[in-house]
Amino acid sequence: MQPSRIVITGVGLTAPNGNSLAEFRRHLLTGVAGIERIDVRYMGSQLAGVCHYDALRYQTRKELRVGTRAGSISIYCAREALADTGVSLETLPKDRVGIYIGCTEHGNVETENEVYNISKFNYDTKFWSHYHNPRTVANNAAGETSLNLGTTGPAYTIGAACAAGNMGLIHASQMLRLGEVDFALCGGVSESIHTFGIFAGFKSQNALAMHAEPARASRPFDRARNGIVISEGGCLYTLERLEDARARGARIYAEIAGYHVNSDASDYVLPNPQRQAECVRAALARAGLAPAGIHIVNTHATATPLGDIQECEAIRAVFGEGCPDTHINNTKSFIGHTMGAAGALELAGNLPSFDDLTVHPTINVDDLDPQCALPGLVLNQPRPVARVDTILNNSFGMLGINSTLIVRRFVP
Repeated sequence: MQPSRIVITGVGLTAPNGNSLAEFRRHLLTGVAGIERIDVRYMGSQLAGVCHYDALRYQTRKELRVGTRAGSISIYCAREALADTGVSLETLPKDRVGIYIGCTEHGNVETENEVYNISKFNYDTKFWSHYHNPRTVANNAAGETSLNLGTTGPAYTIGAACAAGNMGLIHASQMLRLGEVDFALCGGVSESIHTFGIFAGFKSQNALAMHAEPARASRPFDRARNGIVISEGGCLYTLERLEDARARGARIYAEIAGYHVNSDASDYVLPNPQRQAECVRAALARAGLAPAGIHIVNTHATATPLGDIQECEAIRAVFGEGCPDTHINNTKSFIGHTMGAAGALELAGNLPSFDDLTVHPTINVDDLDPQCALPGLVLNQPRPVARVDTILNNSFGMLGINSTLIVRRFVP
């Protein structure tokens, strides 16, 4: 039997520069970044990507007080995706809805806050919140979403560092094909900016971006890049088997064409370009595509000096020759690094290319690093193109996890 075709039928997101796909895409095409300065405990003013969505649209003040930022972002994105796809949960068997959310860091925020709070009371733990445990369990984001929606199917998070956004979609595709669920909400979320620990950690690695103009701080591939802009955000999709989507006359954004996940097994932090290239090639093989058949490659590049070079080495190894119609871009230059949400948000930013035949650029590249010069790299201005039928999305993470996801234009 041929495996079921899996299609994307809804998108819900919040990013530092937009709270809907239409707004996000418009800002990617008009050069609007979403980086600002925030005050980080113990560290003072820091650059960050902050989301400004309406949290009260789908939650009460009490729910926000009891829950977490990651849960709130997930609920907002899930509800927006459902509204976009036009599905009422009342028409679906609740136990056949799966929720699969990629998440990088979780629990740090709540624990840091509780320790800080009891420090004001001589560390007396009677002031420790009794909500702490459900706030810090790894499945929190998916669990809060399930509670909000009232779904009773599987709901859990996928820990895959900064590859987690892609992994949410990959895992959901697999569960749909296995028949474990009939409808999936999936993608990735991040609450990174609310923990000082992640800022301190990147600062200790000399990997935090610095720039006098916040909007210009995230600058992948630029010779003057100097690190990561930490950001929050989220993007969840509705995925369905094609036959189910067709039966209800759903609008289809794209079809999942291929994917692959592998591991570097070489370093805690430093990426391995050979393993990254192997991941991309394996995803292409699963999709039945040659490199020249890919029209957009969205890079993971985080604007660290060595990381960008190594990813470009991997991309050059796969797409360096004979790919005249392959265009390469980066979304982090607009929104910073949204960690567990990165892969899901970056895919969403490119999905409208199937309709408008335009590749959004990498911005803030004033002086291209020669070691990052790639054929097809789109810099600073959108590029109209003749054809977009396929998009390849790379997301890589610490401890050497690599993920590549390919989507194609839906053709009945």
